[in-house]
Amino acid sequence: MKIEEYQATWDLEGLFPGGSNSQEFREHLAMSMDEIEKLSAYVHKYEPLQETDKDSLQQIVNQFEVVVKKVRQAGAFVSCLEAQNMEDKGASTLRGRVTELSAVFQNVLTVLDGKLSLYSDMEWDSLFKGNNLEELYFVLSERRAAAKEKLSEEEETLINKLSVDGYYGWGQMYDTVVGKIQIPFDEENLSVGQAANKFSNPERAVRKKVFREWEKAWDANGEILAKTLNHLAGFRLNVYGMRGWTNFLKEPLAINRMQEETLQAMWNAISKKKQPFVQFLNRKAKLLGLEKLSWYDLDAPLGKIETKMSYQEGAEFIIKHFEQFGTEMSGFAKKAFEERWIEAEDRKGKRPGGFHTYFPESAQSRIFMTYSGTPSNVSTLAHELGHGFHTYAMRDMHTLNRNYAMNVAETASTFAEMIVSDAALKAASSEDEKLVLLEDKIQRSIALLMNIHARFLFETRFYEERQNGLISKEQLNMLMLNAQKEAYGDALDEYHPSFWGSKLHFYITGVPFYNFPYTFGFLFSLGIYAKALDEGKGYEEKYIALLRDTASMTVEELAFKHLQIDLTKEDFWNSAIDLCIKDVEEFLALTNE
Repeated sequence: MKIEEYQATWDLEGLFPGGSNSQEFREHLAMSMDEIEKLSAYVHKYEPLQETDKDSLQQIVNQFEVVVKKVRQAGAFVSCLEAQNMEDKGASTLRGRVTELSAVFQNVLTVLDGKLSLYSDMEWDSLFKGNNLEELYFVLSERRAAAKEKLSEEEETLINKLSVDGYYGWGQMYDTVVGKIQIPFDEENLSVGQAANKFSNPERAVRKKVFREWEKAWDANGEILAKTLNHLAGFRLNVYGMRGWTNFLKEPLAINRMQEETLQAMWNAISKKKQPFVQFLNRKAKLLGLEKLSWYDLDAPLGKIETKMSYQEGAEFIIKHFEQFGTEMSGFAKKAFEERWIEAEDRKGKRPGGFHTYFPESAQSRIFMTYSGTPSNVSTLAHELGHGFHTYAMRDMHTLNRNYAMNVAETASTFAEMIVSDAALKAASSEDEKLVLLEDKIQRSIALLMNIHARFLFETRFYEERQNGLISKEQLNMLMLNAQKEAYGDALDEYHPSFWGSKLHFYITGVPFYNFPYTFGFLFSLGIYAKALDEGKGYEEKYIALLRDTASMTVEELAFKHLQIDLTKEDFWNSAIDLCIKDVEEFLALTNE
């Protein structure tokens, strides 16, 4: 039986026909506002500690779910429009509409949260006994606890209103600037996404040439990017200060439902175990005939072998190996390919990077990336499908119980990536091919234990400095350079000081410190993956049970319940890093002269 030929472009028409000119989408925005106003009426009528408060809260929760689905559906669609064509001016206009919609919604939630905070602990607990609200105890308690630490309803509402132009506007400014950046190469201009793909070119002259133009482009836009980054951080720090928060990690830790002790245990373990990864970088330099690697050599393939898979081959490979783990996961991936949920075409004008987004009203995912056939591309595709499977596993749960944090989101994606990269290693037809694939796998450890560490070190020090005033482009370059040297164990010859400008993650307004959750997810998923290998195909049921709990408990509780481990101690993190070191040891043995 011939397998259906999968298309490398996604279908958005089935969601809202007409792209950024969609009349249906404009009607959706108008309906969303109507539903928010309905929620607002319920919230303003709600009187805590009255006889009818349980019924009123149930009514609010039901409407809250309706609004969440509408607003997320809108945000997901605009994200897809912006990503597929950075020149789509209509998409930028719609982004503004969605941002305003979200701010109005947030204002209503601020009023609700203020009312939830009026209950005493005893009164609060009794509210959930013996009714449908019980399943939402964790998520609503989380909102109540957060409200107690915020300003008055009027002040929080004012912050939300000012954030549309004073905070989110700066994030949109970044997108606008990056959308216009072009990297000259061989008499043509590349988009940022296309230029980034050149860093895995086998020819060093190509990588170096692109990197020189890359650095020039980011440096030329450095002043406006520095201003943007400064104002994003400044807005956050001012809000934190007004709330009396002295620790700028308080919000990202709360968003990720984790303790600072867990974060410190993870980074401490990583810092102590850098040496094998430095050895790997030194060995790779030697294999490439270099004294030391430079930044633009990190993704360089080894030797002349460049394992390529067409999009069709990549899709079939992923489905096949997901199947060996479980039928639910492979079934989801097959559905995503068949129903054209994936935008993977290699063309100009697309945004760099990859992402997964979910359309809750349609119960569909969309995945975005640029696929050129490298092993890394196949891994990225598996990674984003892992995100999609996470939402799929929770599809029948209450919407308010599906808002999992980024760190556990990265667990599911990394788990899927590991299945595929290990399968590729086992399927290698020669030692040379095995070496290429092993090196690609280790590169992910380098990215998550060194590159992300550099981002965290930079961002932490930037926020410390930003509390005392604006930071110049030159200072940002120096902070980044020092962070990279520390994180990479000074293993590189040349670094990327303007990385703070070229990395979108520093400018994402939805989540501050959009870095450490990746490393957490990577190492946490190693623990889960080890269990899956032990138990085989039958583990999928337990894995799905873990995914379903990710939005209704802290990560420490999640880890203890499903893996019986204590994340605040270095032991777990050490054992996870040791699994990465095994790959390095195998690589060093294979390349030992």
